Amino acid sequence: MSIIFDPRDPSVRTDPYPIYRRLRETDPIHQSHFGYWILSRYADVDAVLRAPGASSEFYRDRTWANRRGGPDSPLVQSVRKWMLMLDGPAHRRIRGAISKVFTRAAVERLRPRIAAETARLLDAVGDGKTDLIHSLALPLPVTVTCELLGLPGSDRDQCRRWTEQISRVIDPSITAEDAVEMNAAEVEFREYVADHLKERRSAPRDDILSLLLHAEVDGGRLTEAEIIANVQFLFVAGHETTVNLIGNGLLALLRHPDQLRMLRDNPEIIADSIDEITRYDPPVQIVSRLLTEDVPLADVTLPAGAKVMLLFGAASRDPERYPDPDRLDLTRTGVKTLAFSGGPHYCIGAALGKLETSMVLTELLQRYSTIELADDDLVWRPNVSFRGLQELPLQLVC
Repeated sequence: MSIIFDPRDPSVRTDPYPIYRRLRETDPIHQSHFGYWILSRYADVDAVLRAPGASSEFYRDRTWANRRGGPDSPLVQSVRKWMLMLDGPAHRRIRGAISKVFTRAAVERLRPRIAAETARLLDAVGDGKTDLIHSLALPLPVTVTCELLGLPGSDRDQCRRWTEQISRVIDPSITAEDAVEMNAAEVEFREYVADHLKERRSAPRDDILSLLLHAEVDGGRLTEAEIIANVQFLFVAGHETTVNLIGNGLLALLRHPDQLRMLRDNPEIIADSIDEITRYDPPVQIVSRLLTEDVPLADVTLPAGAKVMLLFGAASRDPERYPDPDRLDLTRTGVKTLAFSGGPHYCIGAALGKLETSMVLTELLQRYSTIELADDDLVWRPNVSFRGLQELPLQLVC
């Protein structure tokens, strides 16, 4: 029986791992009915991420752009300036400017603010029944991103709504209605950031917006349009990934109570456990590439011009890379998760997302003697590129 991988299939949202297993075992380099090559093995995915001929500039594909409002739409015009969607010198130029504020020391300086915000949010929760997504996982990363950028914390809910709409741009299952909503959100978000940039020109502050306005890279400065586009990208990358990492990670621990007990007994290993937690159920499941030249793999050479879909979730459960991959094992060594991408596009905010998640788990385990699922009937968000829960209903006991 032939396999058909369809990202719009509801089962891909709720539990994609049986589908991924069948792909790896029977058709690991799968030619889809919608024109993409689908890769599900770790070695193949990793090879394409590092291939010089694998381009991230998907906005150049007219079909891709048309589904998002067209090449001249506000959303596509913004995305074509995201460092995520750029290759070569253009990518290095913008990444060079932004990387100055994502150093290890800069991320570590956020630790007290993350701790304070986590404590504040959990103080409001108390004990009893709560939805951890809406009470903690959603507000925390957007608050941290606002603080990092120098945007008012009072605007975090609106920034989150814009981010959630715009983040669907990389989802292969979007609809025409999604495209309208994403473009409207981009226009509103762009105008909002432009107003704050105007303020920074007259009164610079110690924040990312001021730094990006004045930072010189290769003898020049970023344009206002480039800054605004990459502020939107930082919200999408930092927010969506971290929300899902917190939710998916805690759910995985609740379904592996022996591993949860291990963290309770050994809190000093929590930070080192995040890579395995990320591997088990990655917050980013799918990314795509356009091939500008042939890319040889073990079994076949993918031709120039091909569109390739990389299944991070499938690669993370590849038994050729990770023995017994369907088991969460916090003692596992040698974990090199692809959930934060790889090669030149490795996620610039990965360290911050890991820090937020480890601090959330630390605070939860210190504060609550019992953490249990309050309802097994879980609903996953419709975005298949970013895998995350709509709600995580918990019963908490101090």
